[in-house]
Amino acid sequence: MMDKEIAIIDNNSLARLGLESLLEEIVPNVTIRTFGSYAELMADTPDMFVHYFVSIQIYLEHTTFFMRKKFQTVVLCNEETQAQLPVGVLSLNINQDEQHLVKSILKLHQQGHRNGHPEMTNAPAQMQMPLQNDLSMREIEVLSLVARGFINKEIADKLSISLATVITHRKNITEKLGIKSISGLTIYAVMRGYVEADSI
Repeated sequence: MMDKEIAIIDNNSLARLGLESLLEEIVPNVTIRTFGSYAELMADTPDMFVHYFVSIQIYLEHTTFFMRKKFQTVVLCNEETQAQLPVGVLSLNINQDEQHLVKSILKLHQQGHRNGHPEMTNAPAQMQMPLQNDLSMREIEVLSLVARGFINKEIADKLSISLATVITHRKNITEKLGIKSISGLTIYAVMRGYVEADSI
């Protein structure tokens, strides 16, 4: 079975690297490939990707190609340039902090799945996290609060436990899941259904 692949097409190297790193964390079982231009994409195998994350400049210059892959394409833009896009085009505001970017990507995934687009519904199977090392109920409570942005002291107050106990739970969660970053824990919590994307 062929690996699923996602293409990032952007002439900004830093933007490509940052998005690649974020997507590798969100979609761990998919190969991410980057291209500095539309010509580089065309010189490769342009029709094989399950999703295309493309800068708005490249998208607007090559709309015909990407419109044929409308539900597979996400246009990378900011609030001002978003207005240049046709209605119904999936877009991602890249001028956000990491937590909001993760939330936006998860919402795009949920939107595509809800609308029943076959290209978008490939994602859930790829985005499933491993079942081993299941968390205890208390660890799930702590995880859901971490995903919703609470700090250790607030978690301790909400659950009526000591700060040291919260820290121990977080250490256990990290060790069991092998996930260290808050964005990674947030993704895990959303994918498991412990929290809604709208609540983060």
